Amino acid sequence: MSSLVPSHLKTNPNVLYAYCRKCCSIVLAVKQKQFPPPLPHNALISPPSLGYGAKQEPVILTAVTKVEEAHKPEEERWSEEFQPTGKAFTGNLIRQPLVHMERLELLRNVCRDAALRNLSHTAVSKFVLDRIFVCDKHKILFCQTPKVGNTQWKKVLIVLNGAYSSIEDIPENIVHDHEKNGLPRLSSFSDSEIQKRLNLYFKFFIVRDPFERLISAFKDKFVHNPRFEPWYRHEIAPGIIRKYRKNRTETRGLQFEDFVRYLGDPNHRWLDVQFGDHIIHWVTYVELCAPCEITYSVIGHHETLEDDAPYILKAAGIDHLVSYPTIPPGITVYNRTKVERYFSGISKRDIRRLYARFEGDFKLFGYREPDFLLN
Repeated sequence: MSSLVPSHLKTNPNVLYAYCRKCCSIVLAVKQKQFPPPLPHNALISPPSLGYGAKQEPVILTAVTKVEEAHKPEEERWSEEFQPTGKAFTGNLIRQPLVHMERLELLRNVCRDAALRNLSHTAVSKFVLDRIFVCDKHKILFCQTPKVGNTQWKKVLIVLNGAYSSIEDIPENIVHDHEKNGLPRLSSFSDSEIQKRLNLYFKFFIVRDPFERLISAFKDKFVHNPRFEPWYRHEIAPGIIRKYRKNRTETRGLQFEDFVRYLGDPNHRWLDVQFGDHIIHWVTYVELCAPCEITYSVIGHHETLEDDAPYILKAAGIDHLVSYPTIPPGITVYNRTKVERYFSGISKRDIRRLYARFEGDFKLFGYREPDFLLN
């Protein structure tokens, strides 16, 4: 049995484990305020031999949870010596891959790093609450992180809220129409109702490599613009070009170099104010979801979505009600060649300034520093 437990947990005196014959899995408990030594954030993504952006296969374990613990008779509760993690499926147990435990542990450790505080912390403002969609029926909060497959998760919540009976029935033009899709934002509730949901509901969001997400945002809004949102090209792009284009004789539309220079400028906020909520497609995960202020249940990764999507549905207790839409083969794989192509020709100074802004996202969620671009 002990061979199934990773060595860094097995040898840690603060981690207790035992074999559960009924559920055929390992039961873990972590003593309060004493966590196993954090893994280097590079190890969270993949072994070094797999390279930047590679996917790590999860190891299935079972963890103890304290969700719904308060509803039990006093004699059945866990000792206060323990701080279990996760959300219950039945009773006290949750089938939780080790990778999800490590992601949350990494997040806690980086949030406590005073040197990164300015990059990892933000106020839980209306801007953040506007990003969080609510499913009261199943007690779920989903924080929107655009360009990370959010459309599909919105469809899942729309079905759960009862607006449509299946994902296939939802018209594409309804998904992002917040007047008609039946998805209330957390900001629409009173302060006390907001706090109650933040304390009690299952909360999750999805991330992907920060630089690859920026490429996706640039292509979607300024190159292809599939939903025909003309303000990106006709209002936002000219504003960026006027401020950040070096070659004033250049007449082409917004280039990725202009976009990078804008995002890496420490004084970018004066333009952000003019652009309004459209900036959600390229601001940091920290600014969108406040992960150090809000205690999320699960953080999914786009690169491992094939594994993470079913896990999230099961962890939220809704896997018997809805399925995540089919993921086209290869769409979630990190594409280093594409990243290198987009950043080729952009100065190291501009790339380093961009990384300085998004460093918190890289470190909070275990993405490797892109040395191949910075050095």
